[in-house]
Amino acid sequence: MGHREDLLAGAKRCLYEKGYARTTARDIVAASGTNLGSIGYHYGSKDALMHQALLESMAQWGDELTAALTDAAGADTLPMDRFEAIWGRVIELMESHRMMWTANFEILANLDEMSEIRKALVASQHQARAGLVTIFLGVDGDANEHLARTVGPLCQALLLGVVGQWILDPTNAPTGGELAEGMRVLMAAERA
Repeated sequence: MGHREDLLAGAKRCLYEKGYARTTARDIVAASGTNLGSIGYHYGSKDALMHQALLESMAQWGDELTAALTDAAGADTLPMDRFEAIWGRVIELMESHRMMWTANFEILANLDEMSEIRKALVASQHQARAGLVTIFLGVDGDANEHLARTVGPLCQALLLGVVGQWILDPTNAPTGGELAEGMRVLMAAERA
């Protein structure tokens, strides 16, 4: 690897070990085995490098999540069993990516100051929602705009809410089974 790749790998490592806000340029240099001048030369600034590290980490987590959730429950699984299995797997994956999710929440609180990150997140919204439709319903979310605009945002809101609860208090955060039971209760109340 060259310095550019080493810096990015070091920034990702720092993101996972220290979080977004606590990572300094010196931390990245130490983790990458490069020098301070390399950051400016290859990325322009520490913030630009950290933005790239965050975006790539999020994309990597998204790929891991998609693969894990697609395998969590087969297409022939009943919808609520699929829902429970998927949420159980999401919660398992949070443990290995806790600092990345913490960094996401740090960034969400400061999006007004991070226009490039905001643009990247806005650009990925539809794809993320369509992907969640595909995972949860087993249908092509890209081919069904209605589902991408209704079920997709619901799943995304649940995902962010569950992640937030898990970051705040993992001991008392909901399990996949509890989320499924809550959904069953809500659906039963609708029928009553």
